[in-house]
Amino acid sequence: MHSTKDNLEILFEDNHLLIVNKKSGDIVQGDKTGDKPLSEVVKEYIKEKYNKPGEVFLGVVHRLDRPTSGIIIFARTSKALERLNKMLRDRVISKTYWAIIKNNPKEVKGTLIHFLKKNPKNNKSTVFKKEAVGSKKAILHYTTLRNLENYSLLEIDLETGRHHQIRAQLSFIGSPIKGDLKYGASRSNKDGSIHLHARKINFTHPVSKKIITITAPTPNEVIWNACMDCLYLELLF
Repeated sequence: MHSTKDNLEILFEDNHLLIVNKKSGDIVQGDKTGDKPLSEVVKEYIKEKYNKPGEVFLGVVHRLDRPTSGIIIFARTSKALERLNKMLRDRVISKTYWAIIKNNPKEVKGTLIHFLKKNPKNNKSTVFKKEAVGSKKAILHYTTLRNLENYSLLEIDLETGRHHQIRAQLSFIGSPIKGDLKYGASRSNKDGSIHLHARKINFTHPVSKKIITITAPTPNEVIWNACMDCLYLELLF
């Protein structure tokens, strides 16, 4: 199911920002498919809710891959957009992801450091152990939160933001994300999603300067739900 102005899951909203829990399958900005992007859906929501005449301003601050779910920040003012773009460049916006993977990494907790090179022809990143021509350094930190019968739940903090970074690096160590055929999963998910979710974001509001911490609920899906049930039970006991 794609997001519409009527089912949009708003996580935070004020005069300057609007933060959404993106559904898998949503595209953040328009592309060659011609499908309606999430940015247009959000504009429709704002226009209707606030009865705005004319064109609605909305700045796309960052993106998520189409099959990925989770937090997306939109800017409602040019001031917020400009400041958020600078914050991204300065890497002062903290992003945490959850991934359900096959084949748990050898270490329960660790840091992956590789070099990634994007191939625009097949929209895929190649991973190298050492620096290669045209590659960029990629660093992530992971912690295993839960082991299920066939899968494991990882929490991932990105230090760099490269193209398909989490997908490519996890695949490279032999732990592909569930459903991610492009990066080595054995089968796809029926709905075309992959089990990668932008779970949490922490940053200073670009205008009010308040600390904003947002957590996005995981998709309502069997394996995601099993992970959440296990974590909930651990909290109880």
